[in-house]
Amino acid sequence: MKSLLITKPGEIEIIDQPFPETKPEEVLLKIKYVGFCGSDLSTYLGKNPMVSYPRIPGHEVAATIVKAGDNVPDQYEPGQKATVIPYTSCGSCASCKKGRFNACQNNETLGVQRDGAMSAYLSLPWQKVLVEDGLKFKELAMVEPLTVGFHATNRGRITKNDHVLVLGCGMIGLGVIIASVNCGATVIAVDIDDSKLKLSLDHGAHYAINSKTKDLASVLKEIGDGMGPDVVIEAVGSPLSYRTAIEVAAFSGRVVCIGYAKEDIPMPTKLWVQKELDIMGSRNASPEDFKSVIDYLRTGAFQTEGVISRIFSPEEADEAVREWGNNPATILKLLLEFKD
Repeated sequence: MKSLLITKPGEIEIIDQPFPETKPEEVLLKIKYVGFCGSDLSTYLGKNPMVSYPRIPGHEVAATIVKAGDNVPDQYEPGQKATVIPYTSCGSCASCKKGRFNACQNNETLGVQRDGAMSAYLSLPWQKVLVEDGLKFKELAMVEPLTVGFHATNRGRITKNDHVLVLGCGMIGLGVIIASVNCGATVIAVDIDDSKLKLSLDHGAHYAINSKTKDLASVLKEIGDGMGPDVVIEAVGSPLSYRTAIEVAAFSGRVVCIGYAKEDIPMPTKLWVQKELDIMGSRNASPEDFKSVIDYLRTGAFQTEGVISRIFSPEEADEAVREWGNNPATILKLLLEFKD
């Protein structure tokens, strides 16, 4: 079968692999789409510290069930549409013992610490396969990236009384915006790309600020009585955005950090302490987040056509990803398609 392999930074190959064996506890999936996410781009660029090479990338999956192993529950049937939870959990670390399996110390995400989903077929434990015939394939490929934003919103304990500032309006930031709007919060989207800001407004953001052309601090003084946002969610992963989050957050506010910064960040600890901020990390997503995203997508409110920048074949992958690496601000979501 055909698979996409990042052999080393900057190099992608199409390889032929043996058809996967399906164990008694597993479900065999025929892959339709796999989203190429920011972590996959970092792998391609050689900037992902959690990856070793060579690596098959991909963990944002839309697929069809081909067959189920002998020990798989009867509700998993050939022909059903599905997506996957791409994380593992050891069950014995501190996070797992608290029921926070998304933050497992020994997690191995598809396409990161282990080979991922950019293959024509994939076999996984049935517990990681979510059947959802009510969604289109393109919507199924959006589930996992949106869950990361939904999870960050839950970490921020967002309510209808909050002003929420979202730094970075890529796919994950868009998930934050949607979930925050669903909570009834007032949402302020910040990015340096106007097309992403427009998409944020289309999905419910109340304000959109281009921080490249406007002074963020000045604009925020005009919003929410000038006290600053109650919650700031960082979805970029840069030293500047981390510092901005602490600087603009309201006194006694909450700051949720999703993005992995590429270098250590000197933090303005005076503001951190003086404001008595709650500063939290947010990693991956829980099964409950997957359910919430699927329920949201069932409403039909999500605009997949505005989100998907390009659909490409395995043969076009190297060119498509190279273009994204050269122009990261202009791409929102790339989908790899395995055709019949």
